[in-house]
Amino acid sequence: MSFPGRAVQRTWHLVDASSQTVGRLATTIAPILKGKHKPTFRPNGDCGDYVVVVNADKVHFSGKKWNDKIYRWHTGYPGGLKERPAKDMLDRKPEFILKKAILGMLYRNNLRQTYMEPRLKIYAGPDHPHKAQLPDGVDTLPVHPRKRKGSYHFGLGEKYSVTPYQVGLGDSA
Repeated sequence: MSFPGRAVQRTWHLVDASSQTVGRLATTIAPILKGKHKPTFRPNGDCGDYVVVVNADKVHFSGKKWNDKIYRWHTGYPGGLKERPAKDMLDRKPEFILKKAILGMLYRNNLRQTYMEPRLKIYAGPDHPHKAQLPDGVDTLPVHPRKRKGSYHFGLGEKYSVTPYQVGLGDSA
């Protein structure tokens, strides 16, 4: 059964990145951009939502990654390999750290370049220009848990009820 693309409903999600680990935050955002939280998900179709990330300059790395993690790129000229540690990248382009982590979790195809990348909006501070889509009273996505226990739903929120089997209270007959 096919699902017509014109009937896809796109919602806007607000994510506060302050004091969150980069990789854990990226694993929460990437499935939302793909649309994996929807029952109409197709891997070859465009069904993802918009994600607005604020406070990207307040993210954290675990361990010694601020000094050890190196971002590399090539300018295209001979000898043009550039590299910069994560702490310098945070000072110059704080949005790039989170964008590189999120886009690294998506397939490298035309869907990513044409549809998913433009729907990811990352801002260094707490302000964003999307007040019409996300008014001031909108709740942010919950913080990614440090342990995989309990009833945390990745991107689903409070819309779905928790069954006893998800919490581990099911009968063990």
